[in-house]
Amino acid sequence: MSSPRSRLRWMALAEGLSYLLLLFVAMPLKYWADWPLGVRYVGWAHGVLFVAYGAAALHALLHYRWGLGRAFYLAAAALVPFVSFALERTLRREGG
Repeated sequence: MSSPRSRLRWMALAEGLSYLLLLFVAMPLKYWADWPLGVRYVGWAHGVLFVAYGAAALHALLHYRWGLGRAFYLAAAALVPFVSFALERTLRREGG
């Protein structure tokens, strides 16, 4: 993880996985099994990873001087489920 692209790639994977765990494991457990603790802990971890992903994305945007299109792609990867995995694949192909 020596380059900003590599750090962003790994953060995208971690943030995307935590988002899916929150949406498809912790939230159903909260509402269907009356177990809100999962949302508390998985949500906390996801929040930390979300902020770290944002910092990695901003660092990569500034370092590589990516344009507005890439900035929207990075934002979509943080907000839309599964897009972070497509971003990781894109970054890997670019040499990250």
